[in-house]
Amino acid sequence: MLKVTHAKSEPMLAAMREASDIAVGVLEMIGSYVRPGVTTATLDRLCHDHIVDHGGVPACVGYLGYRHATCISVNEVVCHGVPDDRTLTDGDVLNIDVVVQRKGMHGDTSAMYVAGTASNEAARLMRVTQESLYLGILEVRAGKTLGDVGAAIQAHARTHGYSVVRDFCGHGIGAAMHEPPQVVHFGQRGTGVHLMPGMTFTIEPMLNAGGCDVEALDDGWTVVTRDRSLSAQWEHTVLVTTEGCEVLTLRPSEGMDWKALKTSR
Repeated sequence: MLKVTHAKSEPMLAAMREASDIAVGVLEMIGSYVRPGVTTATLDRLCHDHIVDHGGVPACVGYLGYRHATCISVNEVVCHGVPDDRTLTDGDVLNIDVVVQRKGMHGDTSAMYVAGTASNEAARLMRVTQESLYLGILEVRAGKTLGDVGAAIQAHARTHGYSVVRDFCGHGIGAAMHEPPQVVHFGQRGTGVHLMPGMTFTIEPMLNAGGCDVEALDDGWTVVTRDRSLSAQWEHTVLVTTEGCEVLTLRPSEGMDWKALKTSR
């Protein structure tokens, strides 16, 4: 069984919590601005200013030449959508992904939003994708494996007729935005990295309404479903503790849903 500890010290975790709190604030703030007629560039600017105003650093700015504080992925865009002058229209669904650095440590999270009213198909995809994230998180505790996490996500997606993107995954996080291990969202129970207290990583399942195949556009960033079906993603940064798991980026607006699911297990 693979073991990758990368356990964080208490000062490191304190800084990660601060970074994560700022990231949470961004996603709580931006929802009221998501509406038909707004551009994704406007949403990105609002997120950038919120991060800076709250003492954080927009970690995506300058990362491998990227110029924005967020990735905003609309409809068939799976991930890494680049904010621009595109105007949202009624029914568009979008993922806003933000990474904040604070005192040298990172917090990474994303959430889905709707401009106007989502179709039943889109609303169902978003709900099931968020449920798959939660079910993956519930597997996180010392003694479990990343295979347990991936298997839980894959099983829930398959039950509802959705495919899991395999080309992109979660990742360790801390002093760097991306650290070992890779956290895939499919797999077999009892396999992969052994979870130990102090590990921090993201879980960020991407589910497609159609097939799992994706392709990158010519801008070198934007990734879309190959069949142009809808895609959805939710992401949290988690910490393995001696008692289970701490969700560092849990938002107040989702707290009741998370607590209800956790209690029911």
